[in-house]
Amino acid sequence: MNGNQLVNNITAPEDHGEFTPLLGKSFLTPLYDRAIGLFTREHLWRQRIVEELHLVPGDRVIDVGSGTGTLLKALMTDCPEAGLIGVEPDQEALALARRKFGAGADLVKWHNGFLESLELPAGWRPNKIVSSLVLHQVPLRKKQAILETIESLLVPGGTVLISDYMKQDSPLMRSLFRATVQSLDGVSDTQPSADGEVEKLFAEIFTEPCLLHRFPTVTGTISLWRGYKKGIAQ
Repeated sequence: MNGNQLVNNITAPEDHGEFTPLLGKSFLTPLYDRAIGLFTREHLWRQRIVEELHLVPGDRVIDVGSGTGTLLKALMTDCPEAGLIGVEPDQEALALARRKFGAGADLVKWHNGFLESLELPAGWRPNKIVSSLVLHQVPLRKKQAILETIESLLVPGGTVLISDYMKQDSPLMRSLFRATVQSLDGVSDTQPSADGEVEKLFAEIFTEPCLLHRFPTVTGTISLWRGYKKGIAQ
């Protein structure tokens, strides 16, 4: 199933749980693209995600926390024949994403809600799932739940790529992370990420966990990890 078979499908959230806005405060959401571009070296790690996914026609991809749609747009450009689903609880971010896609927005299935409430199209199951800059914003138990849900949704042998603020690997990176990300998103949810807890969960849930790259930024280190669901790739 390709993107053209996911036309004009926007699902509304059944879960009304709280979420942290993209930059920690709702009024900052319109500034998200500019801020991420300026302060996180976004072009580097997003392009690396695109390269590592190696999309081919027929691939089925979910972007967990698709935000304003920048990564999804890059994935569609790389392989228009891939099927894409964007999962995003923030209605304002989702509206920005659809505007960014223009007429192409109807080639993506958009889910305005959390991953656990996503209902997949009949006969559609992802073989690749990505998530960027989501896990650091949620409590530790939610980090684990998201990773476990990703694992349950993937086909056997499916690929997961996570790009996020994980272990802050030097005093400088820890200081920058405290001064920027933690000042916006708070400490309670972000500190477990800075302490390396996400990597531990990732290694427990997925096979062949691999740190592909660390990107030092003025907001702290962003790490890119790859893993697989157990089983034979389909």
